[in-house]
Amino acid sequence: MGKPGLLLALITAAVSLSACGPTASACPAIAQATAVSVTVSADYAPQISRLHLRACQDGACKEADLELRPGSASIDQGCAAEVCSATASPDGTKVGILMLETLTESPMALTASGMATDRSALPVRTLDFHPQAAYPFGEQCGKVVSASVTLDSSGLHPRT
Repeated sequence: MGKPGLLLALITAAVSLSACGPTASACPAIAQATAVSVTVSADYAPQISRLHLRACQDGACKEADLELRPGSASIDQGCAAEVCSATASPDGTKVGILMLETLTESPMALTASGMATDRSALPVRTLDFHPQAAYPFGEQCGKVVSASVTLDSSGLHPRT
């Protein structure tokens, strides 16, 4: 058997052996952002000039003016030959993030304030909620805690 044949035999054996037993799935090597994300609804976003957020959890508070960026929605572009794709399309929302030192599943108190485009004060909005825990990569990879809210003309709402 020549070198190409030996190589093919080794690859086939390796694939066959790995298919026989349980396989451990690898966990992604990505860090979780400890942050609160805010999405301003498309109908309310044009009214906001500046957004200030205060988040308190486990006795610690952090606050800052948020840098608001245009939001987007994912548009499915379908699949071909087991490869799927999507593209981002602007949706009129604005998004901002308040980075935190830690983020737990404990109750969190949020206060949003700011300035409207006509330079008047935005109504102060408050929300008490629980950040959500999930296992997006399986329980073997550990949980991910996220704190996401939506701000619209009626107030702050937890995103699920």
